[in-house]
Amino acid sequence: MSRRSSRVQDVRGYLLHASPWRETSLIAQAFTRDYGNVSLVAKGAKRPYSVLRPALCAFQPLALAWSGTGEIKTLVQADSLGIHALGGRAYMSAWYMNELLLRLLPREDPHPTLFDAYDEALRQLAHGSKTAGSLRRFEWILLNETGYGLDRPAPDFEDAEGEPLLRRSLRERLDELLAGQPLQTRKVLMELQQF
Repeated sequence: MSRRSSRVQDVRGYLLHASPWRETSLIAQAFTRDYGNVSLVAKGAKRPYSVLRPALCAFQPLALAWSGTGEIKTLVQADSLGIHALGGRAYMSAWYMNELLLRLLPREDPHPTLFDAYDEALRQLAHGSKTAGSLRRFEWILLNETGYGLDRPAPDFEDAEGEPLLRRSLRERLDELLAGQPLQTRKVLMELQQF
Protein backbone atom coordinates (compact mmCIF):
# COMPACT_ATOMS: atom_id res chain seq x y z
CA MET A 1 0.00 0.00 0.00
CA SER A 2 1.36 3.42 -0.90
CA ARG A 3 2.02 5.94 1.85
CA ARG A 4 0.02 8.47 -0.16
CA SER A 5 -3.04 6.23 -0.55
CA SER A 6 -6.40 7.77 0.17
CA ARG A 7 -7.43 5.36 2.98
CA VAL A 8 -5.29 3.93 5.77
CA GLN A 9 -6.60 1.44 8.37
CA ASP A 10 -5.43 0.09 11.73
CA VAL A 11 -2.16 1.97 12.09
CA ARG A 12 -0.55 1.80 15.51
CA GLY A 13 0.27 5.25 16.83
CA TYR A 14 0.29 7.84 19.59
CA LEU A 15 -1.19 11.32 19.81
CA LEU A 16 1.66 13.80 20.23
CA HIS A 17 -0.31 17.04 20.24
CA ALA A 18 -3.78 18.36 19.50
CA SER A 19 -5.00 21.91 19.02
CA PRO A 20 -8.48 23.35 18.46
CA TRP A 21 -9.60 23.90 14.89
CA ARG A 22 -12.86 25.58 14.08
CA GLU A 23 -15.76 25.12 16.49
CA THR A 24 -15.86 21.37 17.03
CA SER A 25 -12.69 19.92 15.51
CA LEU A 26 -9.06 19.32 16.41
CA ILE A 27 -5.84 19.23 14.45
CA ALA A 28 -3.93 16.25 15.82
CA GLN A 29 -0.29 15.36 15.35
CA ALA A 30 0.18 11.60 15.61
CA PHE A 31 3.37 9.54 15.65
CA THR A 32 2.86 6.21 13.90
CA ARG A 33 5.10 3.23 13.38
CA ASP A 34 4.52 2.90 9.64
CA TYR A 35 3.92 6.51 8.55
CA GLY A 36 5.94 8.64 10.98
CA ASN A 37 4.45 11.97 12.09
CA VAL A 38 1.05 12.53 10.51
CA SER A 39 -1.21 15.59 10.72
CA LEU A 40 -4.87 14.71 11.09
CA VAL A 41 -8.07 16.71 11.35
CA ALA A 42 -10.43 15.12 13.87
CA LYS A 43 -13.79 16.50 12.78
CA GLY A 44 -16.27 16.91 15.61
CA ALA A 45 -13.81 15.60 18.23
CA LYS A 46 -14.64 18.45 20.63
CA ARG A 47 -18.32 17.52 20.71
CA PRO A 48 -19.40 15.86 23.99
CA TYR A 49 -20.62 12.66 22.32
CA SER A 50 -17.89 12.28 19.70
CA VAL A 51 -16.55 8.74 19.30
CA LEU A 52 -13.07 10.24 18.75
CA ARG A 53 -13.02 12.34 21.92
CA PRO A 54 -12.38 9.63 24.53
CA ALA A 55 -9.64 7.93 22.50
CA LEU A 56 -7.59 11.03 21.68
CA CYS A 57 -5.40 11.07 24.78
CA ALA A 58 -1.66 11.68 24.79
CA PHE A 59 0.69 8.83 25.71
CA GLN A 60 -1.89 6.09 25.08
CA PRO A 61 -1.42 3.53 22.28
CA LEU A 62 -4.01 3.93 19.53
CA ALA A 63 -5.21 2.16 16.41
CA LEU A 64 -5.77 4.95 13.89
CA ALA A 65 -7.53 5.13 10.54
CA TRP A 66 -7.57 8.12 8.20
CA SER A 67 -8.35 9.15 4.65
CA GLY A 68 -6.97 11.76 2.30
CA THR A 69 -3.85 12.44 0.29
CA GLY A 70 -3.08 16.03 1.30
CA GLU A 71 -0.75 17.33 3.97
CA ILE A 72 -3.52 17.04 6.58
CA LYS A 73 -5.54 13.82 6.49
CA THR A 74 -9.02 13.25 7.94
CA LEU A 75 -9.07 11.04 11.01
CA VAL A 76 -11.95 8.59 10.67
CA GLN A 77 -11.27 6.25 13.61
CA ALA A 78 -9.20 6.15 16.79
CA ASP A 79 -9.38 3.19 19.15
CA SER A 80 -7.52 2.76 22.41
CA LEU A 81 -5.06 -0.14 22.55
CA GLY A 82 -4.40 0.11 26.29
CA ILE A 83 -3.46 2.58 28.98
CA HIS A 84 -0.10 3.82 30.19
CA ALA A 85 -0.81 5.24 33.64
CA LEU A 86 1.68 8.08 33.95
CA GLY A 87 2.06 10.45 36.84
CA GLY A 88 4.34 13.17 38.19
CA ARG A 89 7.81 13.19 36.66
CA ALA A 90 6.81 10.56 34.12
CA TYR A 91 4.42 13.09 32.54
CA MET A 92 7.18 15.66 32.10
CA SER A 93 9.44 13.02 30.56
CA ALA A 94 6.68 11.94 28.17
CA TRP A 95 5.92 15.55 27.14
CA TYR A 96 9.65 16.06 26.57
CA MET A 97 9.77 13.05 24.21
CA ASN A 98 6.70 14.32 22.35
CA GLU A 99 8.26 17.73 21.88
CA LEU A 100 11.45 16.19 20.50
CA LEU A 101 9.46 14.09 18.01
CA LEU A 102 7.45 17.11 16.87
CA ARG A 103 10.53 19.30 16.46
CA LEU A 104 13.04 16.90 14.95
CA LEU A 105 11.11 14.55 12.67
CA PRO A 106 9.81 15.53 9.24
CA ARG A 107 6.24 14.62 8.38
CA GLU A 108 5.44 11.18 7.03
CA ASP A 109 8.96 9.84 7.47
CA PRO A 110 8.60 6.43 9.18
CA HIS A 111 11.06 5.38 11.87
CA PRO A 112 9.90 1.99 13.22
CA THR A 113 12.93 1.64 15.52
CA LEU A 114 12.28 5.07 17.02
CA PHE A 115 8.57 4.28 17.40
CA ASP A 116 9.46 1.09 19.29
CA ALA A 117 11.87 3.06 21.52
CA TYR A 118 9.15 5.64 22.26
CA ASP A 119 6.64 2.88 23.02
CA GLU A 120 9.09 1.12 25.34
CA ALA A 121 10.03 4.36 27.11
CA LEU A 122 6.35 5.07 27.82
CA ARG A 123 5.91 1.53 29.17
CA GLN A 124 8.90 1.95 31.47
CA LEU A 125 7.72 5.35 32.65
CA ALA A 126 4.25 3.96 33.36
CA HIS A 127 5.71 1.11 35.42
CA GLY A 128 7.80 3.47 37.53
CA SER A 129 11.14 2.52 36.02
CA LYS A 130 13.96 5.00 36.37
CA THR A 131 13.27 7.81 33.95
CA ALA A 132 16.93 8.59 33.24
CA GLY A 133 17.73 5.31 31.47
CA SER A 134 14.48 5.39 29.49
CA LEU A 135 15.05 8.94 28.33
CA ARG A 136 18.72 8.46 27.45
CA ARG A 137 17.88 5.37 25.35
CA PHE A 138 15.11 7.27 23.54
CA GLU A 139 17.36 10.32 22.91
CA TRP A 140 20.18 8.08 21.64
CA ILE A 141 17.90 6.28 19.19
CA LEU A 142 16.27 9.55 18.08
CA LEU A 143 19.64 11.07 17.25
CA ASN A 144 20.82 7.93 15.43
CA GLU A 145 17.56 7.55 13.47
CA THR A 146 17.68 11.17 12.29
CA GLY A 147 21.34 10.95 11.25
CA TYR A 148 22.76 13.07 14.10
CA GLY A 149 23.99 10.30 16.39
CA LEU A 150 27.17 10.34 18.41
CA ASP A 151 30.15 8.55 16.86
CA ARG A 152 30.53 5.83 19.46
CA PRO A 153 28.95 2.52 20.40
CA ALA A 154 25.72 2.51 22.37
CA PRO A 155 26.37 2.89 26.11
CA ASP A 156 24.80 1.04 29.04
CA PHE A 157 21.72 3.18 29.61
CA GLU A 158 21.18 1.74 33.10
CA ASP A 159 24.68 2.75 34.31
CA ALA A 160 23.97 5.36 37.01
CA GLU A 161 27.62 6.49 37.16
CA GLY A 162 27.88 7.18 33.42
CA GLU A 163 24.42 8.76 33.14
CA PRO A 164 25.44 12.41 33.86
CA LEU A 165 28.11 12.35 31.14
CA LEU A 166 25.77 10.66 28.67
CA ARG A 167 22.98 13.13 29.48
CA ARG A 168 25.34 16.07 28.95
CA SER A 169 26.61 14.80 25.57
CA LEU A 170 23.07 14.00 24.33
CA ARG A 171 21.71 17.36 25.48
CA GLU A 172 24.57 19.21 23.78
CA ARG A 173 23.80 17.44 20.49
CA LEU A 174 20.06 18.13 20.85
CA ASP A 175 20.73 21.79 21.64
CA GLU A 176 22.81 22.04 18.44
CA LEU A 177 19.92 20.63 16.43
CA LEU A 178 17.35 22.91 18.04
CA ALA A 179 19.58 25.96 17.34
CA GLY A 180 18.35 28.53 19.81
CA GLN A 181 14.78 27.24 20.03
CA PRO A 182 14.59 25.94 23.60
CA LEU A 183 12.21 23.14 24.40
CA GLN A 184 9.12 24.29 26.28
CA THR A 185 9.16 21.21 28.51
CA ARG A 186 12.69 22.00 29.66
CA LYS A 187 11.69 25.61 30.35
CA VAL A 188 8.65 24.52 32.39
CA LEU A 189 10.73 21.99 34.33
CA MET A 190 13.32 24.63 35.21
CA GLU A 191 10.55 26.98 36.40
CA LEU A 192 8.95 24.24 38.52
CA GLN A 193 12.29 23.50 40.20
CA GLN A 194 12.28 27.04 41.62
CA PHE A 195 9.33 26.17 43.89
